This record gives sequence, C-alpha cells and structure tokens, in this order.
Amino acid sequence: MNPVVGLDIAKGESKGQVFLDKDTPHGKSFNILHTSAGLDQFHDVLRSVEELTGVSPTIIFESTGHYHKPITQFLDEQNYVYILVNPLIAYQAKKTSLRKVKTDALDAYNLCKLYYKEEFEPYKKRGIQLLDLRNLTRQHESITGLCIQTKLQFQAILDQVFPEFRGVFGDLYSKVSLHVLSEFPTADSVLAVTEMDLACRIEQLCPSRSERWAVERAKRLRAAAARNPFRGANLQSHLFSLNMYIKMLLQYQEHLSALENQIDALAMDIEEYEIIQSIPGIGGKIAATILSEIGEIDRFNHPKKLVAFAGVDPRVFESGKFTATVNRISKRGSSRLRHTLFVAVLCSLRKSGSQRLKAFYDRKREEGKPHKVAVIACANKLLHWIYAVLKQKEAFLDMP
Repeated sequence: MNPVVGLDIAKGESKGQVFLDKDTPHGKSFNILHTSAGLDQFHDVLRSVEELTGVSPTIIFESTGHYHKPITQFLDEQNYVYILVNPLIAYQAKKTSLRKVKTDALDAYNLCKLYYKEEFEPYKKRGIQLLDLRNLTRQHESITGLCIQTKLQFQAILDQVFPEFRGVFGDLYSKVSLHVLSEFPTADSVLAVTEMDLACRIEQLCPSRSERWAVERAKRLRAAAARNPFRGANLQSHLFSLNMYIKMLLQYQEHLSALENQIDALAMDIEEYEIIQSIPGIGGKIAATILSEIGEIDRFNHPKKLVAFAGVDPRVFESGKFTATVNRISKRGSSRLRHTLFVAVLCSLRKSGSQRLKAFYDRKREEGKPHKVAVIACANKLLHWIYAVLKQKEAFLDMP
C-alpha cells in the first residue's frame, strides 16, 4: 500500500484527508490546530495510518508562506517524508474537476489524488544559514520600500514648509541634514539665530567634517531661508507632520544599517558568497539576495531549471500550424530573484562591469532586440554563469 495524507494549510489550522492507496480514501476529513496539542493529535492520526498499512504515510501540502512552518517543523522532528507542492501545480490539478466547488476539505482530498497522478520528490530541507539570510534580505527589502514611501511623503510636506532647504546639504536624507531640519524646520527659525550659531551646531552634528564645511553650510542655510516663500506663515500642523517623518526616516536608517551588518556577518560564513561576487556587477547585497533566493544549488540539476525558477524563461505557445512569435517571459518563479537579477545586469552593463555581458548585450541590440528584451536575455545568461560558478565552486573569469 502507498498511504498519503493531504493537508490544506491555513492560518493556525489545517484540514486533512487520508488515502490508504490510490482511489482508497480513509475516513472523513479532520482538523489540525497548529498547537502542541493539535500536532500531537495529528501524530496519532499518522500512527494509526501506519498501523493499518504497515507503511509510514507521506504527507503532501501546498507551500503557503510561513503558515506551513509549524507542520514542517513537526514532520522534521518526527522524521516523516513530506512533499511541498507548488501552488500553481495544485491549482491546475483542481481545474480538472467539472464542478466549481472550493472547500478546504476538498482541497486536501484533491492533493491526495494529485499525489498518485504525479511523481513528486521528497522536499529537500534548506540550510539554516540560507534561510536566515533570506529572511534578513526580505526584511531589508520590505523596510526599504517603507522608507521610500516615507521619503515621498516627507518631500511633499517639506515643499509646503521649507522647499529651499533641498540644496543646503548634498544628501537631503543624511543624518546631519535631517537633524538640522528637525532643529530649524522653518525659515523664521533659521533667521532667528546667527550664522555662527548655525555653523557651531552643524559642526557638532557632523564632527567628521571640517569647520570650513560647517560655515559654508550655515551660509547656504541662511541664504535658503531668505529665499523661502513661506516666511511668517502659520505652519503648525505641517511642522508636526514634518517632525514625525524625520523621526521615521532616522529610525528606518538605523534599522537598515543594523540589517545590513547582520546580512554581511551571516553571508561571510557562506563559501559561495565570495565566489558569486567574482562576477562583475554582483556586489555584496546583490550576492546575498541571489544566494538566499536560490538556496542550495544542488536543488537544480540543469541551468534551465534555475532559469525557470527565476521566471525569465520564455513562454512557448504552439497549436497546430500556429506558432506564437511574441513570447514573453513566464514570471512564474521568484519575483525577488528576478528583480535582483535585473539590477545585477544593469550594474554589469556599466563601464566597470562585465565585458562579456556588454558584448552579449550589444549583439542582441544589433539583432534588433529592444532594450528590455536584451536585458532579460542578459539575465538569462547571467543565471547560467551563476549556476556554473556555484556548481564548480570556482571564481568567474570575465574574458572578452
């Protein structure tokens, strides 16, 4: 017999169904709470199936972000074989039914039927280091997105309070710039103090720069305040929002800096981290993101599978004598990996980047390919190089 248990994972609980063999469901569906007591009851179900069949059952379920983590941790501890199914495969299998019925119990039932139709490999557990690195890089990406949105809102408020402040410091979002703006948020507050007092305060906030630099910034600040169109206006409500956004930006910068330090410290212990950086255009942050999203390279036995995992493989459509001439990329894989590869290609196409990739890009452009199509072709080529250096564990040689 070949028993299997299908699970439809949800937040905090799951719905299960047991099959003793193909077309042989056993009992009705059951609930599993993602608690210690609930997992113990699930263990009793698995043991009862093993007693009936004499074989340890296989567990099959869809990947559901972090909701399935309690189940996978329990199964790893109890040494059960489990299969993690791509939701796209499960969705296509559900469409084979003529009836439009969607319940958790039916989803678990269909997963069991899918197990007997397809040949699945047991889930290969990923290394803890790469999982931790993936969590950190994704957190960094999430906080970066929030920081960008905050910057846009901050700029909108600044344009209504002190628009001339933009040209005072080279970086509007540097710590010294934000702290100075927090203490002198309006043109009236700047003109209320002397130029020497401003220079002293700027020097205190940025001791790494010279006194001459601080005096120059104080002059610029006074000149910007004199040009400001909102002098003497009532800006009380705007000042509250401005101070709030300044505090948020400073906190985001602190969090991002701490995350970057953790990412660097964790990535340095991974052997492939330095190897992948031998490819021109791939720096520390890009290398960490690519490694964490790919995981163990042994999961892929061919570079085309890695290309498909990134979602940059072309969609092919043929029917009878018709063959589609416009084939877009599938975008079925990791969107984070795909975005990071796009950034890596743009970095490689710079003057200090990869000569081989530049030549490949120029050749595609000469063939009449648009810029974005050529960039995607470069991303495909870059993935083949990444696969090769990770498999062989040798540095990349950028020979023209």
